[in-house]
Amino acid sequence: MRSSSAAHAAGVAAVVAAVLQLTSAAAVLAASPSTTAAAAAGDPRSSGQGPGLVGDPLWALAIVVVIGVTALVATLAYVRTTRGREDAPGR
Repeated sequence: MRSSSAAHAAGVAAVVAAVLQLTSAAAVLAASPSTTAAAAAGDPRSSGQGPGLVGDPLWALAIVVVIGVTALVATLAYVRTTRGREDAPGR
């Protein structure tokens, strides 16, 4: 019988805690949803031009290709260096 009364007390405590949190909620201040003059001027990441690519996309593409080729070479080297298991005795 004790476990059911403890479970009941825990349930009541959870309901009371939820009600207290919901009733004590305060208003939260946020920024205004209207646009500002700075936002209407254009993309802040570029020098007065409209939206576009920022940075050097060809350099980023070259880095991605180098990473891919490095992963390919490392994988092939691993496969070639660990391939000696088919000649193991007992097979």
